[in-house]
Amino acid sequence: MRVIIPCRNKCSLVLPLVWLSVYTLLLQYTAARTNVAANEDAGGGTKAYIVYMGERKHKDVELVTKSHHEMLASVLGSKEATLDSMIYSYRHGFSGFAAKMTDSQARYIAELPGVVQVLPNRLYKMHTTRSWDYLGLSPHSTTNLLHDTNQGDGAIIGVFDTGVWPESESFNDKGLGPIPAKWKGFCTSGDAFNPKQHCNKKIIGARYFINGFLAAYGEFNATEANEFISTRDSAGHGTHCASIAGGSFVRNVSFQGLAGGVARGGAPRARLAIYKVGWIGGAVSSVDILKAFDEAIHDGVDVLSISLGIDLPLYPEIDKLDVIYYGSFHAVAHGITVVCSAGNSGPEYQTVEDVAPWVISVAASTIDRSFPTPIVLGNKQVFTGQAMFDGKDTGFLKLAYIERGDVGGERYCEYITANDTWVAGKVVLCFTVEGSEDDIIRAASTVQEAGALGLIATKKTVVALSPYYSSFPLILVTFDIATQILNYIRFTRDPVVRLKPTKTYFGNQASTYIASFSSRGPNSLSPAVLKPEIAAPGVDVLAAYVPTTLSPQGYSFDSGTSMAAPHIAGIAALLKSLHPHWSLAAIKSALVTTAWTMDPYSGEPIFAKGQIPKLADPFDYGGGLVNPNAARTPGLVYDIGTQDYVNYLCAMGYSETDINQLTGRPKSCKKSSNSVLDLNLPSITVPNLKGSVTIRKTVTNVGDENSKYEAVVVPPLGTVVKVNPKHLQFSPEVREMSFKVKITTLHNITTEYYFGSLTWSDGKHEVKIPISVRTEFPQVYGN
Repeated sequence: MRVIIPCRNKCSLVLPLVWLSVYTLLLQYTAARTNVAANEDAGGGTKAYIVYMGERKHKDVELVTKSHHEMLASVLGSKEATLDSMIYSYRHGFSGFAAKMTDSQARYIAELPGVVQVLPNRLYKMHTTRSWDYLGLSPHSTTNLLHDTNQGDGAIIGVFDTGVWPESESFNDKGLGPIPAKWKGFCTSGDAFNPKQHCNKKIIGARYFINGFLAAYGEFNATEANEFISTRDSAGHGTHCASIAGGSFVRNVSFQGLAGGVARGGAPRARLAIYKVGWIGGAVSSVDILKAFDEAIHDGVDVLSISLGIDLPLYPEIDKLDVIYYGSFHAVAHGITVVCSAGNSGPEYQTVEDVAPWVISVAASTIDRSFPTPIVLGNKQVFTGQAMFDGKDTGFLKLAYIERGDVGGERYCEYITANDTWVAGKVVLCFTVEGSEDDIIRAASTVQEAGALGLIATKKTVVALSPYYSSFPLILVTFDIATQILNYIRFTRDPVVRLKPTKTYFGNQASTYIASFSSRGPNSLSPAVLKPEIAAPGVDVLAAYVPTTLSPQGYSFDSGTSMAAPHIAGIAALLKSLHPHWSLAAIKSALVTTAWTMDPYSGEPIFAKGQIPKLADPFDYGGGLVNPNAARTPGLVYDIGTQDYVNYLCAMGYSETDINQLTGRPKSCKKSSNSVLDLNLPSITVPNLKGSVTIRKTVTNVGDENSKYEAVVVPPLGTVVKVNPKHLQFSPEVREMSFKVKITTLHNITTEYYFGSLTWSDGKHEVKIPISVRTEFPQVYGN
């Protein structure tokens, strides 16, 4: 059940002393009703609610906490009941609290002055040896971003996830200096986690937030659930993400001999602050997320890496049912760069998550690495499949495929059963049409159980290879290769095949793709805001993990936009070290405007995987694949301040009362004709062009003081794009300049999106933003 309990009273913001006086009167007024409310709810079921109160009214956190307890006591009737009920007090980045209440108590407290909204606890879901070299951040270079920033020394990366495995060598603090003086956080003890033993100059913060999860699920046996009531990670997801963002150098890392190399994070000398919010099965409570935001703002992190999200459809940015919007807004207002995973619901259209314009949303790409596995037929034909097969060379074995008419019924991989005794002693070829990853893995297990010696299966789109890892030969091939193998079987009396172990290949002959699972744009909440904005490696990433039988060393593969986000968080930490005064918007702009839209090594176009692979476009990867070294000197940036985000919310048509409650300002929306298109993003997206539209943009020079830029336009098909002025001349006195972009459609019908670009060039920098335009005639064709 989903319940929204809005503030029905006028929630004005007043000065601290006035607010306290009003609150004293409130306590007197409600005293007579308190016991009634408490008695009405006696014996009723309680659950967790967030009481959100907007911006803090004063800086004294103890006074803020006291006011929270007094408000809750006014409803529950006693201090004792309040202590039992209170889960968290949010008192650093914003004001509010989480408490266990009955529905009627929650409705009652929603009526009190100063309460913005009361909302129920919700659950979220959780969304490297080669990747950093692939992105150009070799530790051996003396001219790259890694070198220029002393590998991110001094930056602090906060990670919201499932915790950390602190013994991993990726979190050693060898060579690190003192903990940054700005750090205000700490480490908390708990199950199998001792701060004195497990925190160091690398892991400088370790906190866990479970009260919201417990309020939703109740108490559980941690041992039986293989969980730790502490910051220690039992799932591996958080350890993986933390080591990608800021892990130390670890040599000779591999997974069962595959993908060997040096494991490290993007900012190897950055410090890590771990905020465990993910528990059994990756479930994350909104109550716990909001508390993690509150503490991270206080602790002094520079960057937050958040690999989790909420199910579609999306909530508006001012809707507190998605607390990532609220928490991230306050974090960004406090100077923190927030990086979020874009989601794993691709390749479907309009599936991107975490779409607030004040966060960086990250898509997932492959890298220049593959895992070729030779298939040798008896006629000496050799094909290459993809696998993670670490067994021995099979030698030549019998190869079998049963035609449909031989045994009746479908012969696809997913229909093979343990009763198919014909597979015994043979390597089996099977096809899939709609078969999923699980279907193929299940088929491999089934044929192995029935005595088969290997499986060659078709898969139109391979999301990632690591789920197929096995010492049993399971090799994936394309439909055309499988058909050639089938023809060999059909026209050979005794077909045989030899399967060789998988090798690791990396180099410019391995193409870069956007992963099929990576969620796609356009943004379903605000189509004029481009999401995702940037892509980073997120397929078969090898990084630190919870040790397992297969990987006692504690390094494993994982895939998802969850892995892509900490890549960007690590790069953001490097940029923050190099440019400490840059805003989140400036960092985002530097990433987007310098990104690769072609494979960084081969120069070939980047494709997006799906049922039918296609050329990648801005809805697949935003500006493109992140280019860290170019981002350090972007030339120009499209900057945005907090008021610009507020203007955007006003232009979206949201209630000014709701916006005021988010911003903590009495009058957020100025009387003007703001358009969503006015937000100074490093992109232009026009979802419903009718005739012409003129968009105003502003760029700030962060390069050579006396530089002159010229506009270079590649218009989307069927449009005319004019830039005025066409040249921008900067000087020591002129660091910021504005220009207008007029886009006119030549189409006479409603179209899909066409794509182009606008690049400002000074001969040294190419400051490129994507343009996405859709012509719409709503009277004849809706969305």
